[in-house]
Amino acid sequence: MDTRNLLSKRTPARRRAGHNPALFLFAALLAAAGAALTYFGFVRTTTGQLADESAWREAELVAPATRVPALEYLDNLPLISVFIALAVVLAVTIARRRISPAVIALVTMAGANLATQLLKNLLLDRPDRGVITLDFNSLPSGHTTLAASSMAAVFLVTSPRWRPAVAALGGTYAVLAGSATYFNLWHRPADVVAAFFVVATCTLVGGLVMLRTNPDWNTWPAAGRTAGSRFWTGACIVAGVLALGVSAATYAYARWGSGVAALDGRPLYFWSGLALIVGVGYALAALGSLLFSQQAGDR
Repeated sequence: MDTRNLLSKRTPARRRAGHNPALFLFAALLAAAGAALTYFGFVRTTTGQLADESAWREAELVAPATRVPALEYLDNLPLISVFIALAVVLAVTIARRRISPAVIALVTMAGANLATQLLKNLLLDRPDRGVITLDFNSLPSGHTTLAASSMAAVFLVTSPRWRPAVAALGGTYAVLAGSATYFNLWHRPADVVAAFFVVATCTLVGGLVMLRTNPDWNTWPAAGRTAGSRFWTGACIVAGVLALGVSAATYAYARWGSGVAALDGRPLYFWSGLALIVGVGYALAALGSLLFSQQAGDR
């Protein structure tokens, strides 16, 4: 009997990484739809503009003009994230002696920021719906896009073993940076959420290219998936679901439960907007971690 035939039957072949591009493309379309729904829901409707503007005005009450030093430091997070991303991408490139993953990650990062600037400054407008607010469009947030896309670049060049942890920690960083623009009155909550969706769309497209062109880079180690990876993904899921639930409940109470009294010393719209930022940020981090982990190959 041929020994080679026996071994080929008993030894499972390594599953090709990124073998189902339809999943990535479908997820990218969903993320793009999320950005579109955020725009139409919070910018094109009176109800959405009122909720977004109320949250922004209440942020001024929660974090008044006399800035807290910690909040001022958070302003630097988007710029700091760029240096973090460049340092990590360079280190990984040198360590693994391959340049194509770095190019894909940096092009993905640049594409997300270019898309945000085109959407905000050329393609989207803010119609007058009778809500007293700034008359120019600020969605998506450029600062949030810069921070989130930098973390996405780090995520893309990371091996599957560490991607769940990087997704959780990078998602936390992006949420902090987005929340800082909200706290410090740079952007409304919807601006931050839309930026998350734009970055997610570009990351999914870049991730598909990464997994298809570098299959050996995107394989789990011989030990396979670890409990640690499931922990990080689970933590993002829990945080995202809880925050989205808090956002919905707080908004419902502010809108219908207590009427005008909700604005009397209780910034419910502010907390609803903050919870929405946290929820969407962690939910996207969890979904990205799940998809990339499932699509990475096994040795």
